Amino acid sequence: MTAPSPRVGVIGLGYVGLPLAVVFAEAAVPVLGIDVATDKVTAINAGTSHIEDIPSARLAPLVEQGLIRATTDLDGLPGLDAIVICLPTPLDGHREPDLSAVLGAARDIAPLIRPGQLVVLESTTYPGTTRDELAPILEEHGLRAGTDFHLAFSPERVDPGREDWTTRSTPKVVGGLTPACTQRALEVYGQAFDTLVPVSTPEVAEMTKILENVFRSVNIALVNETAILCDRMGVDVWEVIDAAATKPFGFMPFRPGPGLGGHCIPIDPFYLTWKAREYDFHTEFIELAGKINSQMPYFCVAKVARALNAHEKALKGSTVLVIGVAYKADVNDMRESPALKVISLLLERGALVTYHDPHVPVLEPGHGLPVAMSSVPLEDDVMAAADAVVVVTAHSGIDWANVAVRSPLVVDFRNAVPRGDNVWTL
Repeated sequence: MTAPSPRVGVIGLGYVGLPLAVVFAEAAVPVLGIDVATDKVTAINAGTSHIEDIPSARLAPLVEQGLIRATTDLDGLPGLDAIVICLPTPLDGHREPDLSAVLGAARDIAPLIRPGQLVVLESTTYPGTTRDELAPILEEHGLRAGTDFHLAFSPERVDPGREDWTTRSTPKVVGGLTPACTQRALEVYGQAFDTLVPVSTPEVAEMTKILENVFRSVNIALVNETAILCDRMGVDVWEVIDAAATKPFGFMPFRPGPGLGGHCIPIDPFYLTWKAREYDFHTEFIELAGKINSQMPYFCVAKVARALNAHEKALKGSTVLVIGVAYKADVNDMRESPALKVISLLLERGALVTYHDPHVPVLEPGHGLPVAMSSVPLEDDVMAAADAVVVVTAHSGIDWANVAVRSPLVVDFRNAVPRGDNVWTL
């Protein structure tokens, strides 16, 4: 059987690109996936997924049917209906936007664009990127965005590990450079997505994604600051939040924790902060939220020291077992995980640190970790031998009641462990 010709190209086969490719393929839209990592391309073409949200059992049939093909080269781009860019947009060492991957891809595809094609950017960025940064590069070879080819922005809304709202079912915001660009993007995405949300410009779509993540960052900062105050006042912040959540209007519960993780919330608000300076505007609320959230690992490590001190032990020289190092429960995603900072600070203060995470078998050196670390089994004797067991990520497959029973001291930053005399909470 002849494989179908790819109709959509996805540049970047990571946490955003691969799920997007699968959603299109499952809607019978053939996809050409492009990535610079040869090992990733080889694995995908063998039907093996590197992302937990996309099991290999889901990917493999699509590869076998020719609906997904991965490659490292761009030769197939001219024959596609649409090209979607799903590349990382991190912050550089000065906490400023780093668009090098996106703009580099734009330079690579610019000479290959043909009239009538659609190019969409899904990578989170500041308002104005699609029009002011991407379009000029794509136009360098003579074609004009909005006239000769279509250009749009449609923010990714991937939430790893979530099952109630998936890539397909989460409403898809689309903003084109012109009304015709928006319409063409709606036609392409409409083949695979349940709900489409057209907006008037790329800038509106870009700002939409930033606002979504600013909203979470600010509210998490609020509840983190409340947790610190409750700690000083001797008030149970978890009970306070649960009680407030009974109000049927005017309140949305957010949960405190050891810091922010993932690619979006710790990073994206600073894109807006950076862009705002161009307009002589200072986003003080956003920056304050970032400051509060970035201090949470320090507060949490100080609380571990206090808990050990109450048990007549010093942090230096104590054995500390950290449970959970992924940035959120039930995923293997380590991007911006606060656990890395928590472990780094514990090591700096002389603790003897091990960790357990069923989703992350190995922690590579870096981010303050001097050497690679491997996950230890969460066995009764391992917990019993630890001076303190610290819960950073509450994976659902862990027997938290047994953790409480077997551990001499638990410091729980996720409210996962049943309360007892040996359990300290955030």
